[in-house]
Amino acid sequence: MQSYGARLIDPKAGHESRRGGAGPSDHKALTIDGMTVMVPVHTAPAFESPYLVEKPDEMGRSRISRDGTVLGEVSFPLRPRFYERSTAEGIPYSQIAVLHGKDVLATTVLQTCIRYQSRTKTCQFCAIGQSLAAGRTIAHKTPEQLAEVAKAAVELDGVKHMVMTTGTPKGDDRGAAILADSARAIKAAVNIPIQAQCEPPEDDIWFTRMKEAGVDALGMHLEAVTPEVRARIMPGKAQVSIAKYMASFRAAVEVFGRGRSRPISWRGSATAVKPFWTSATSWLLSASIPSSCPSCRSPARRSKAIRRRGPTSCTRSSAPCPGCWSPAA
Repeated sequence: MQSYGARLIDPKAGHESRRGGAGPSDHKALTIDGMTVMVPVHTAPAFESPYLVEKPDEMGRSRISRDGTVLGEVSFPLRPRFYERSTAEGIPYSQIAVLHGKDVLATTVLQTCIRYQSRTKTCQFCAIGQSLAAGRTIAHKTPEQLAEVAKAAVELDGVKHMVMTTGTPKGDDRGAAILADSARAIKAAVNIPIQAQCEPPEDDIWFTRMKEAGVDALGMHLEAVTPEVRARIMPGKAQVSIAKYMASFRAAVEVFGRGRSRPISWRGSATAVKPFWTSATSWLLSASIPSSCPSCRSPARRSKAIRRRGPTSCTRSSAPCPGCWSPAA
């Protein structure tokens, strides 16, 4: 269903989703047999999907069928209650952080990026500026705002962990400083596991600073390992070398521990298979591939083949949680 998508009798089922923009888009969160997954609903294949989801009741419960045969019950996570609140300055909480999946709070601390300002540097897969241009978010979420929203999300909606990413600002810390400040404020307000995401800072001391501030796990997104691909699709970000990423993964593991420092790599080209697996071996040697989810403490689902090949999904988490490779929600 994550490939075919699903047709909705009621397009407004569940809490709101969006077409395009930064972060998860074109999908709806759907809970099936206790697991929340992201199902495409706004894509071309979804409009012709054999899967049909009935209009849910007031509790979000529904049924799903394929080609007219009912397959079972599903449910939609309801609109979070913290969305109804605003800061004292009148900023809606939903413009500061949003619910991903069922129980994940997510935010982009800086909705601007030095890589996004120029066509010669922009990553072709990034849409960080679209959400800002559409008025769905604000450019800079302060530590105080994030702490306020995180506390409300935990108390009102039972959010279990938080993901903070950021556009890359000027400076050698590459976003680590603002993530550390944000984590410190959040942890002072509410006890919630935090995963942060940024480019590798130039000085490894930032890993310790983020850890001491309250960051529990760190993602540094390599995106691609083939130099030619990197130069073509992410010319600005490619200025940070693969060697620097590899060194940073190893340094981060020393601070955050096994399973709490993760690379992300998009791979699809046959010509990139060999360099990808060469890099994957390096990640394995540096112990950056997780074996369990530190938020929900459940082991990763791994067959013998998967254990040889790398990461898979957490058995309970519905979004990229701090220690596993759950799909984005």
